Amino acid sequence: MTPASPATTLVLIGQILSWVILVGILGAGLWWWFKKSDDRPLLLVKWFLSIPGIVGLVYVTRFLQEKVNGGLDYGAAFFGAGLTASLGLYFAVIWRKNIAMLVARPFGALYDGGTEEAPPQAFYSGAEAKRKRGRFDEAIAEIRKQLDKFPTDFTGQMLLAEIQAENLNDLAAAEVTIQRIIHQPKHAQRNLTYALNTLADWHLKYSVDPDAARHDLQQIVDLFPDSEFALLAEQRIGHLASRDQLTATHDRPRVALPKGAHNVGLMQSSAHLAPAAVDQANRAEELVRHLEQHPQDTDAREQLAIIYADHYQRLDLAADQLNQLINQPNQPAARVIRWLNLLADLQVRHNENYDAVSQTLAQIIERYPNHGAADLARNRIDLLRLELKSKTATRSVKLGTYEQNIGLKQGSGGGRP
Repeated sequence: MTPASPATTLVLIGQILSWVILVGILGAGLWWWFKKSDDRPLLLVKWFLSIPGIVGLVYVTRFLQEKVNGGLDYGAAFFGAGLTASLGLYFAVIWRKNIAMLVARPFGALYDGGTEEAPPQAFYSGAEAKRKRGRFDEAIAEIRKQLDKFPTDFTGQMLLAEIQAENLNDLAAAEVTIQRIIHQPKHAQRNLTYALNTLADWHLKYSVDPDAARHDLQQIVDLFPDSEFALLAEQRIGHLASRDQLTATHDRPRVALPKGAHNVGLMQSSAHLAPAAVDQANRAEELVRHLEQHPQDTDAREQLAIIYADHYQRLDLAADQLNQLINQPNQPAARVIRWLNLLADLQVRHNENYDAVSQTLAQIIERYPNHGAADLARNRIDLLRLELKSKTATRSVKLGTYEQNIGLKQGSGGGRP
């Protein structure tokens, strides 16, 4: 027996690999088709019935190929065409529904989303319905059924905590549920912040415990340091009321209203009826002491800046306070824009020059070029000289001696004063 040449061996190997790849692709395609099918037994039956048709198609192909190689034969051509048409009808009977769905499915997917399976998710409509009827234990049982399937579902766990705290007055159980959420991985920062803020609200509302609420908010600071959530939590910590203040809101004493003034129209002056003016110096001292304990309280720092500018006429101190807020990292864009506009307002109000005010407004454009506030800042810069000029003209108007004594006139009908 003559051994095969290397070229023949390579051709044979190439043919074998081609068949292996073809069979692999065909098998993978059939397996994917089988897994996607809604009626797998019917699909297997159709595959089995298709085998004779495939064999007949192979036979017709070889028969026609032999006739073509042997010369033109009209009888063979007529026979082959009729047999091919018969095989086509045979396949159409078997696969007509599949062919129709293949054509119609892309158009139907535009309306019903196609055959793509929706990701599994928990449903709490039954639990919420039972909660509305006051059947809280049954609602909790429904929630736990869903949580057995989706143990880290945030919505279900928060709903469970709400029922425990708000409906069953079991704040301790609600706190355990919230802390379980906090220690679970892959929850969004916004969700964890919401959970801890909600727990702080419950501690203030139901147990009147500002220390526990402060601990809840401090968890946000510890979990997400140097973030927007931490800044907001620190600000809220700075505004927490004391236990006595919270208790007073629950048991408010009866306030005795002073008797109002009579014959107001006959009084020579009503200045004494106006509320007493706020002592800005004392208020500034209170704000400074407060900021020493809570330096992240942006509202207090903003109020202090306004007092520095308007009461003490110290625009430099006001700018220092506002710049601390503006340059603090992780502040939301809306707040930074508001503080820059406030600084520009104070600069205009206290006769700062054009260059200083325009530089302040230009920071909005540099920091947030695609924000709507950038367009407003550009417009204000364009009109800034007119704005400064109008402020200067208003400050330069003074009353003359005659106008200052207008309240002392004996008459205004052309007679002598």
